[in-house]
Amino acid sequence: MFKTILVPIDLSDVEVAGPAIDAAVRMAEWSGAALRLVNVQQLLPSSYMDYVPPDFDAQQREWAESELKKVRARIDLPPERVSAVVRLGGVYPEILAEADDWGADLIVIGSHRPAMSTYLLGSNAKTVVRHARCSVLVVRQ
Repeated sequence: MFKTILVPIDLSDVEVAGPAIDAAVRMAEWSGAALRLVNVQQLLPSSYMDYVPPDFDAQQREWAESELKKVRARIDLPPERVSAVVRLGGVYPEILAEADDWGADLIVIGSHRPAMSTYLLGSNAKTVVRHARCSVLVVRQ
């Protein structure tokens, strides 16, 4: 059914991604799909650049890659079927771009329960659902 499953992970809130990862792994097991974890590191506004080290972006990328390796190690699928990538930019545009670039036919994304703040401001999961060119499964905690 699905051949490529993308799972966005917010490394500052891995608990939200846990159920999504579990669901994606189960789907990958029975469909033989490849699984890709993606984390998006947001760009800092230029006004903050005076307050961070010159190699801040590289440090953030290294940290994110290290954390994704830990998440990847807990996934019980053959290593050749699991990959991970760190992207830099806006969260939902980068998730959608990775889905297109990698050819994902399913995005499995974790989401908080709706709250007043998400009704007023929106959420990344909502925007991914609205604009993705492939199927999207939203998994709640």
